[in-house]
Amino acid sequence: MPAIGHVTRDGNGFKGQLRTLSIRTEIEIHPNPRKTGEAQPDYRVSAGGVEVGAGWVRRGEMSGRDYVSLSLAAPEFGPRRLYANLGRAAGSEDDDSFAIIWNPAD
Repeated sequence: MPAIGHVTRDGNGFKGQLRTLSIRTEIEIHPNPRKTGEAQPDYRVSAGGVEVGAGWVRRGEMSGRDYVSLSLAAPEFGPRRLYANLGRAAGSEDDDSFAIIWNPAD
Protein backbone atom coordinates (compact mmCIF):
# COMPACT_ATOMS: atom_id res chain seq x y z
CA MET A 1 0.00 0.00 0.00
CA PRO A 2 1.25 3.49 -0.76
CA ALA A 3 2.42 5.92 1.88
CA ILE A 4 0.32 9.10 1.83
CA GLY A 5 2.39 10.87 4.45
CA HIS A 6 5.20 10.73 6.92
CA VAL A 7 5.38 11.88 10.52
CA THR A 8 7.90 11.85 13.33
CA ARG A 9 7.31 11.40 17.02
CA ASP A 10 6.71 14.69 18.82
CA GLY A 11 6.39 14.14 22.57
CA ASN A 12 3.39 11.83 23.02
CA GLY A 13 2.10 12.50 19.51
CA PHE A 14 3.31 12.91 15.95
CA LYS A 15 3.90 15.77 13.49
CA GLY A 16 4.49 15.63 9.77
CA GLN A 17 2.88 15.93 6.40
CA LEU A 18 -0.05 14.32 4.62
CA ARG A 19 0.64 14.14 0.88
CA THR A 20 -1.65 12.91 -1.88
CA LEU A 21 -1.92 13.95 -5.52
CA SER A 22 -4.14 16.89 -4.59
CA ILE A 23 -3.37 17.53 -0.90
CA ARG A 24 -0.18 18.64 0.83
CA THR A 25 -0.69 19.75 4.40
CA GLU A 26 1.03 19.67 7.76
CA ILE A 27 -0.73 17.39 10.24
CA GLU A 28 -0.55 16.68 13.93
CA ILE A 29 -1.63 13.46 15.60
CA HIS A 30 -1.95 14.14 19.30
CA PRO A 31 -3.25 12.13 22.27
CA ASN A 32 -6.93 12.56 23.08
CA PRO A 33 -6.98 14.07 26.59
CA ARG A 34 -10.75 13.55 26.88
CA LYS A 35 -10.82 9.80 26.27
CA THR A 36 -13.06 8.18 28.86
CA GLY A 37 -14.05 4.92 27.14
CA GLU A 38 -12.84 2.27 24.70
CA ALA A 39 -15.02 3.54 21.84
CA GLN A 40 -13.41 6.98 21.94
CA PRO A 41 -10.25 7.57 19.91
CA ASP A 42 -6.77 7.44 21.44
CA TYR A 43 -5.61 10.26 19.13
CA ARG A 44 -7.03 13.33 17.39
CA VAL A 45 -5.73 14.36 13.97
CA SER A 46 -5.62 18.02 12.96
CA ALA A 47 -4.44 19.98 9.93
CA GLY A 48 -4.00 23.73 10.13
CA GLY A 49 -5.72 23.77 13.51
CA VAL A 50 -8.81 21.98 12.14
CA GLU A 51 -9.69 18.49 13.37
CA VAL A 52 -9.78 16.12 10.39
CA GLY A 53 -9.77 12.71 12.02
CA ALA A 54 -9.04 10.35 14.83
CA GLY A 55 -6.83 7.36 15.61
CA TRP A 56 -7.14 4.19 17.64
CA VAL A 57 -4.29 2.05 18.94
CA ARG A 58 -4.62 -1.48 17.55
CA ARG A 59 -2.49 -4.60 17.82
CA GLY A 60 -1.41 -6.45 14.66
CA GLU A 61 -2.70 -10.03 14.50
CA MET A 62 0.43 -11.40 12.85
CA SER A 63 3.14 -9.19 14.35
CA GLY A 64 1.63 -8.58 17.77
CA ARG A 65 2.92 -4.99 17.52
CA ASP A 66 0.87 -1.89 18.20
CA TYR A 67 -0.01 0.56 15.42
CA VAL A 68 -2.45 3.45 15.05
CA SER A 69 -5.51 3.04 12.81
CA LEU A 70 -6.55 6.43 11.39
CA SER A 71 -9.88 7.65 10.06
CA LEU A 72 -9.73 11.00 8.22
CA ALA A 73 -12.56 13.13 6.81
CA ALA A 74 -12.52 16.57 5.19
CA PRO A 75 -14.21 18.16 2.17
CA GLU A 76 -10.91 17.86 0.27
CA PHE A 77 -11.16 14.05 0.54
CA GLY A 78 -14.60 13.99 -1.07
CA PRO A 79 -17.71 12.34 0.40
CA ARG A 80 -15.92 9.29 1.84
CA ARG A 81 -13.61 8.79 4.77
CA LEU A 82 -9.95 8.08 4.18
CA TYR A 83 -8.58 5.16 6.20
CA ALA A 84 -4.89 4.71 6.94
CA ASN A 85 -2.52 3.02 9.37
CA LEU A 86 0.37 4.69 11.11
CA GLY A 87 3.35 2.38 11.34
CA ARG A 88 7.13 2.33 11.20
CA ALA A 89 8.48 3.80 7.97
CA ALA A 90 10.00 1.06 5.80
CA GLY A 91 13.74 1.26 5.46
CA SER A 92 14.08 3.92 8.14
CA GLU A 93 16.76 3.52 10.77
CA ASP A 94 15.09 6.23 12.86
CA ASP A 95 12.78 4.81 15.55
CA ASP A 96 10.83 8.09 15.53
CA SER A 97 9.94 8.00 11.81
CA PHE A 98 6.49 6.72 10.79
CA ALA A 99 4.56 6.36 7.52
CA ILE A 100 0.85 6.96 6.99
CA ILE A 101 -0.18 4.00 4.86
CA TRP A 102 -3.41 4.33 2.89
CA ASN A 103 -5.85 1.53 3.66
CA PRO A 104 -8.61 1.58 0.98
CA ALA A 105 -12.04 0.65 2.32
CA ASP A 106 -12.95 -1.19 -0.92
